[in-house]
Amino acid sequence: MREIPNRKFVLASHNKGKLREFSELLSPFGYEVVSAAELGLGEPEETGSEFEQNALIKAKAAAEATGLPALSDDSGLCVDALDGAPGVYTADWATKPDGSRDFAIAMDKVEKALREKGADAPEQRRGRFVSVLCLCFPDGEAEFYRGEAEGHLVWPPRGEMGFGYDPVFQPAGYQITFGEMDSQQKHGWKPGQATALSHRARSFKKFAEARLSL
Repeated sequence: MREIPNRKFVLASHNKGKLREFSELLSPFGYEVVSAAELGLGEPEETGSEFEQNALIKAKAAAEATGLPALSDDSGLCVDALDGAPGVYTADWATKPDGSRDFAIAMDKVEKALREKGADAPEQRRGRFVSVLCLCFPDGEAEFYRGEAEGHLVWPPRGEMGFGYDPVFQPAGYQITFGEMDSQQKHGWKPGQATALSHRARSFKKFAEARLSL
């Protein structure tokens, strides 16, 4: 498998919540990581219709701009009763007229859409968080790692930890939302551990087992 030169890569994200989670997940491995935001890189337009496509767009842009291998994440919430929406448009549902994002607005949109469908019971409100990691080298060679976390949507939102839609997502087998979990509970994984809880921890676990060494 192709090496990551000098154990250094760029994290192709400007999302502070993702950056925080990746920093926590990467901390045991001793790799040097610099974010696209720190380097002042722009955010490429995400034109894909699938998570893999958008993850590649972000990682490829960062790799080409820096000459370093780049790691990106494209993730979203897919709700069964809404035919998989918001899906790859998860962040767009939070966008305000001025271009900023407010996920309280996004969660409210999801709830209103579920009510319009008459989806009141937990079994009618099933969905999943999806995370696709892409590792892309400057020459365009890319690898993908996908993780999913099943659960259902609750209302009203619960918890102030996490970010995005975490306060309305209750993972299967738990009585609390991602928004009520600290980062260690939400990840549910550390090196050498067999299981992971969150979608991002599950995709990262696959990436770490294939690519990273302690």
